[in-house]
This record gives sequence, C-alpha cells and structure tokens, in this order.
Amino acid sequence: MGSVVRWERLHPFSPFVRGGRAAIALVILLLAASAHRSNGSSENLVIDVGLVVLVLVLGLVNWLVTRWRFDGATLQFETGLVRRDVRRLPVARIQAVDVVEPLIARFLGVAEVQIHVGGASKDTRLAYLSRDRAVQLRTALLAAHHGHDPLTTEEPGEVAAMTVPTARLVGSVLLSGGAMVFALVLVAIGAIAASSPKVAGAVIATMAVYLVAMGAGVWRRFNVLYGFTVAYAPDGVRIRRGLLGTVSETIPLRRVQAVRQIEPLLWRLFGWCRMEVDLAGVPTRQRGSGTGQVRKALLPVGTLPLAKSLREQVMGTVGFVPTRPPRRAVVKAPLSYHFLAAGHDSTIAMAVTGRLRKVTCWVPLEKLQSIRRVQGPLQRKLDIATIHLDVAGRRVDAAFRDRDATSSQTLVDQLAALSRVARTRALPDARPRLLPGAVEGQAAPPLPERSVGVESAALGVTAPAWAPPGWHADPSRRHRHRYWDGVRWTQYVHDQADEVSSDPL
Repeated sequence: MGSVVRWERLHPFSPFVRGGRAAIALVILLLAASAHRSNGSSENLVIDVGLVVLVLVLGLVNWLVTRWRFDGATLQFETGLVRRDVRRLPVARIQAVDVVEPLIARFLGVAEVQIHVGGASKDTRLAYLSRDRAVQLRTALLAAHHGHDPLTTEEPGEVAAMTVPTARLVGSVLLSGGAMVFALVLVAIGAIAASSPKVAGAVIATMAVYLVAMGAGVWRRFNVLYGFTVAYAPDGVRIRRGLLGTVSETIPLRRVQAVRQIEPLLWRLFGWCRMEVDLAGVPTRQRGSGTGQVRKALLPVGTLPLAKSLREQVMGTVGFVPTRPPRRAVVKAPLSYHFLAAGHDSTIAMAVTGRLRKVTCWVPLEKLQSIRRVQGPLQRKLDIATIHLDVAGRRVDAAFRDRDATSSQTLVDQLAALSRVARTRALPDARPRLLPGAVEGQAAPPLPERSVGVESAALGVTAPAWAPPGWHADPSRRHRHRYWDGVRWTQYVHDQADEVSSDPL
C-alpha cells in the first residue's frame, strides 16, 4: 500500500472562512452599537476595525499552527499554539467521513472534512480543504478502511434511490411540534393585538428572544434537510442535503446499531413517517451540521412503502410477524397498548411502542450489548415484564414491553443465545484454507480480508444492480453469505471462518 507522509496545511482560505463568520457577526454588532452612539469619534472607529482585524489574525495563527498528513494507515492531525492537540486516527476505527460545505465555504470553493471515529468524544474536523481535495481524502480514508489501496482506489459508483420533494418537506416541517407551537404563539399574539395593541407590544418585547429561537428552529430544520437525497453505494448509504450549506455524508451499513421508524400523529393522516439510524461511536451533536438527530436521518419524511424499501437495504427483510403482549397489559398501558408489539428471528429483533407517536425499532441481534428484564410493582401484580435490548446507540428504545412474565425469562435466554451466534457469524472472516467447489477441481472465490462484499443485507433473489461481484448476505437466509458473480447467485456459501461450502439455491 502506498503512503502519503508529507505534512499538509489546510486551504489558505481557511482563516477567512472560520474567522469570517465571527468577523461578520462582530461587524453587525459594531454597526448596531455605533448607530446608537451620540458622537462617532475616530478612536471608536479604530477600535472597531481593530477588533475585526484581531479575529482574522487569530484565524491566521490557527491556520499556521495546524497541519495534517495521511500515510495510508493513520491520519495524523496537529493544531494549537499554546495547548497542542495531536491526534492519530487509525483507519480501522473510522466510522464515517462526511464533507460539509457551509455557505461561505461554497462561495470560496472549499469544504470541511468531518471524521467520525469509534470511541472518540468528538469528531476530527479538517476545516477547510479545497472541495476536490476533501472528496479525494474521503475516498482515500474509506478505501483504506475497507482494505484497499488509498492511492489507486477511486470513489465507487452509486445508484440514486430517492429525493425528498420540497413540498413534502415543507409540509412535514409545518406539521412538526416546534412549528405548530410557533404558529400558536403567533396566533395568540395576533389575537391580543386585535384587542389591545399595547399589551401585544409588551408581549412581543418580552418574548422576542423566544420567538426568534422558535423561528430559527423551524428554518434550521428546513435548511439542513432541503434537497435530501439518498443513494446506494458499496461503501454504504450516501446522503446529500442542505440549502445554504451542503452536507455529503456516508452511513456505513456495518456501523448501524438500530433503525427506528417514527410516525407522528398528524403525519399518519398523510401516510408519512421518518426513519433514523443509530451509529456506534458517533457524538450526539455536531457543530456546523445541525443536531445529531438530523445527522442520523435516513429519511426525514416519506411514505411507508419508501421507508420499508430503505430499511430493507440497511437491515434486510423481516420475515416474521410481531406479536402483541397479553391482554392484561392494557391495565398498565391503556393509551399505548394498541401499538405495543414485538418479535424476532435469528438475526433481527423488532419492537413497536408509542402513544400518540408510533415508533418501530429494528435491532440486529449481532449488535446487542446487553439484554435486561425489568419488572415494576404494577407489572408484578399483572404478571408481566419488559425486556430491554441495549445497543451502542444512545437513543435506542428497543423493548419488548409488557410481555408475559413466565415466558420472558425464556425470551431473554433465547435472545442472548441468538445474539452470540449472530456475533460469531459477523466476525471478520479469515481466508479459507479449503476452497471446495461444485465443479470438481474448481475453487470457490476467496473471502476478503475485511468486509464481506457490499455491506448490505439480503435484498431478494437477485443482487442490486450496483453490487459488484463478491460475498453478500444470502437471499435465502439459510446461510450468512452467498457469492454473487455479478450476474447471478452462485452455490458458494459461507457461515464461519475458514469454511466455504456449496448449497445451490
């Protein structure tokens, strides 16, 4: 594997982009302050200009003391003048690499590279590189992560899946809780203004900060989700979004801990839902790209059939029907009982909860960190219990709620056993020593060193058009992997390390 060992600096425009935003805000504040001054002296003007120059100089100093390099196995990043921050990121621990282009950066042709690393408390941000260099670095990092040569591997192709229509996005934003509260407040202020303009003025003055914050929240949701596009690629699901500033991110399928489908009450009138994914080791919030919840959106708003199609690309098909808890559980959950359901097979567990908002969560059994059986006082009276499935994500609520207490312990043991088997099958596979084939004297294709083919689950009897030849999830679900030769499924299957066998479809 080739190495890139020379140190590189960020783009020369970086100080202007990073310090420019602060300088613009400072200029606005200084102009507002000078407008209220009784006399504008030259001394005040010098001070104002000096503050703006100071912000830009600090940005220049930060650029001078920041450098990075990538040697093919480790990304090294150093910054800081007084307090030096030195990071070394092994490519094996990289979770995802995103390219972010704020508004000012788009005009200057630069982009920020955000690198999410498992176990890190915060992301590593290279702000800013030229747009082409940022894309090139992302390709190299992901190629090295998957065991390919970062110098020669090009970015794999993709197949566009869907784009959220602007009208549907606007409707979902207007029907969100924040927008409706904002609208109710405006209506109340309008009603007050109709009867007493003075009182309305006092209310507006008192709530001005809250009104601006609520309006900004509604706008931010529309701004970060505008043009939301999903595409499938061998390295995961690619997402592009943003109006003023754009974000290009990739969700590696092996890092998905859970998929959650949310159906708010008003959205159900239109058959809409929202789909999110939980990724291991990714901070809940990120600067410059909205909240962590938005960043993890797989589908901000869409129809149920579309959500099902996306979920099957990420998690695979679900061949079981979830079961409801015993009827006596309605005493404990009278409002949510009509939604409660759960089930599992050998690879996936599914739980449905909610009162006014229906939430369906799918969890791969191989990702389970722990299984808890909880029984409160009322549950003991009703002889029911709740089974919690814990994964690495921070916002997962996958729980078999209010199940029969007698069978719940058996369910815990069963899920634990299936989880162990699933983790064993998901371990990185070594190259097989024996390569039997259906044709005498021929060998089956060798298993790769790291990932197994395209990191996706079974998609049906034929692989998707974008899938290259390689090992993929067995569409018959009889084995862990089956070899796709680029045209059809072969007889070669794989379940454990050092073992390739034959099983025709």
